[in-house]
Amino acid sequence: MRIGMLTGGGDCPGLNAVIRGVVRKGVEQYGHTIVGYRHGWRGVVEGESVDLSVDAVRGLLPRGGTVLGTSRTNPYASEDGPGRVLATLARDNVDALIVIGGEDTLGVASKLGAEGVKVVGVPKTIDNDLSGTDFTFGFHTAVQIATDAIDRLHTTAESHDRVMVIEVMGRHAGWIATYSGMAGGADIILVPEEPFDIDAICNRLKRRHERGANFSIVVAAEGATPKEGTMALQTGEIDAFGHVRLGGIGQRLADEIEQRTGYEARMTALGHVLRGGTPSAYDRIIATRFGVEAIDAAHAHDFGKMVALHGTDVVRIPIEEAVAQLKTVDARLFETAAVFFG
Repeated sequence: MRIGMLTGGGDCPGLNAVIRGVVRKGVEQYGHTIVGYRHGWRGVVEGESVDLSVDAVRGLLPRGGTVLGTSRTNPYASEDGPGRVLATLARDNVDALIVIGGEDTLGVASKLGAEGVKVVGVPKTIDNDLSGTDFTFGFHTAVQIATDAIDRLHTTAESHDRVMVIEVMGRHAGWIATYSGMAGGADIILVPEEPFDIDAICNRLKRRHERGANFSIVVAAEGATPKEGTMALQTGEIDAFGHVRLGGIGQRLADEIEQRTGYEARMTALGHVLRGGTPSAYDRIIATRFGVEAIDAAHAHDFGKMVALHGTDVVRIPIEEAVAQLKTVDARLFETAAVFFG
């Protein structure tokens, strides 16, 4: 078989481990030919591909990013997009396509599957908000990076009697904020699932300082929003999938906290640093298992499926089930984190 593969959406640690897993088992054990498409769906639309040999994936396991490149291109954003995808796959004699991406990238895969393309999905999102899988690779690496940063910010916050606001990724779900905030001992965690009251936050910080604490740590997901529009938020451009490019909640929070409490407040936005660099051991293992399971599914002609982690098992579920809804932070987990607020 000739099997195509692409990585779409934002990059994250572990993508290269998936690519390596697909190629190593696909070529060495099954004798398949693997074709990589550059820059996500854009590479399929524009017909930009590269053959992936075993030699081409040597040394990829610890490497961050994706050697295939990525983009947020949506073929369905233009009338001729889907037709160009089908034409490219026919030109390259591709029998099946392994698609590594999040909700948007896999959503395109699901639509193409309905048009006859034989697809297998691999879940990828730094935010860990994809339904159907307990965890996505890259998430634990991002949490560790954020936790390390929070640990470092504790000491500078205490030295300067400051409130430190740390903005982390999380458009619709606050998994990174919740996990890193709990691990880093944050005093306040703000997530998209729980709209916040800025007055309540400031009052909590005041009580904390009145009890003798001379500093505080606030961790906020980029998608955190205030109740009833009580704070003006920065707006951004719209991407090909209709998402606003977020950023700015951290600085707005720091400004409001300093103005309302009188405490000096500083903001640190971790942003894309969470995506970069080498994946953790845990994420290397998950990504490798996902890659091997994906090529197993393609070899078995088990199409229309996404590989997923259920407990300790890697399983296959329908792609449409995986992208049906976002996985938001469990209320019980957030209640546990809230025990330590203030």
